Amino acid sequence: ALAVRILLLKEIDRLAITPQAVPVDAETQEEAAIRVLLERELPIPETDESACRHYYENNRQRLHSPARVLVRHILLAAAPDDVAGRLKARDRAEQLIAELQEFPERFTEMVMRFSECPSKDQGGELGWISHGQTTPEFERQVFMLREGLAGLSVESRWGYHVVDVQRHDRGQPLAFEDCAGRIARYLDLQSRQNAIQNYLQMLSAHYGVHGIDMASPE
Repeated sequence: ALAVRILLLKEIDRLAITPQAVPVDAETQEEAAIRVLLERELPIPETDESACRHYYENNRQRLHSPARVLVRHILLAAAPDDVAGRLKARDRAEQLIAELQEFPERFTEMVMRFSECPSKDQGGELGWISHGQTTPEFERQVFMLREGLAGLSVESRWGYHVVDVQRHDRGQPLAFEDCAGRIARYLDLQSRQNAIQNYLQMLSAHYGVHGIDMASPE
């Protein structure tokens, strides 16, 4: 990274760019000069619709709405460092699961009696959950469960959960119009990164520098 920065600063000096560089926001003078250099030397055309459509046709399987899961739960709370409390919460969760396997209609009743999550006022309903919306270790397990009452409790930093997966939505394919903007931004970024890499390779050859990692300085 240091070698890349030195290459850019050498070119900035050669082209006398520093006096033209006005820092923006929290940029340093050096960062502003690098930005102006790249803007001047690397004009990158915007991705056109045909390129976006070509990417769309070749990547349909990756372009879908986020997967989500409809969940309700009973939380048996215990602090992460409360070993005895967590063992007790786990045992209680397993007991509730055993009861609910025999009497599934009592789930709401069990929520009101035992859950220590604010969702108890909604019958334990968490609604639709997408990745990134709740605690990561909870999500990792819940998204792997089949629909219905989980046979084992789910552990999280909050304690142990009795989980009922009501429905899975694996995500629906997106129409081109729904993801064209995202595709264009991705292709623009790829074009910029490739252009910077090629530019750095050119500077490296010009200044006789070898064996450095040609990565974007940003």
